[in-house]
Amino acid sequence: YIHVGDLAEAHVKAVECLISTVHKIPYEVVNLGTGTGYSVLEVVKTFETVSGISLNYEITERRKGDVPIVYASTDYAKDILGWEAKRNLKEMIESAWKWEQNLRAQY
Repeated sequence: YIHVGDLAEAHVKAVECLISTVHKIPYEVVNLGTGTGYSVLEVVKTFETVSGISLNYEITERRKGDVPIVYASTDYAKDILGWEAKRNLKEMIESAWKWEQNLRAQY
């Protein structure tokens, strides 16, 4: 997970890097993320805290083939772009929930 604001800032840094006179490679592949993995349960609990809504969920056995954890290493983004994510999971969910509430208010 990554906050859309962090993602946008990383893209600006990437464009700046590509047009700078220092960076001569025509393209670059860079993982973007927080460098922190979050479990589904962490996301659910954080959403419940932020929204004040209790979600109805059931914890079951892991599905065959599910990986226990996946997240991006952010070292290269920091080295090449001078960028790192600033926002944590709670801030991501607060922002997404506020956006959703504003969208619902329009309809």
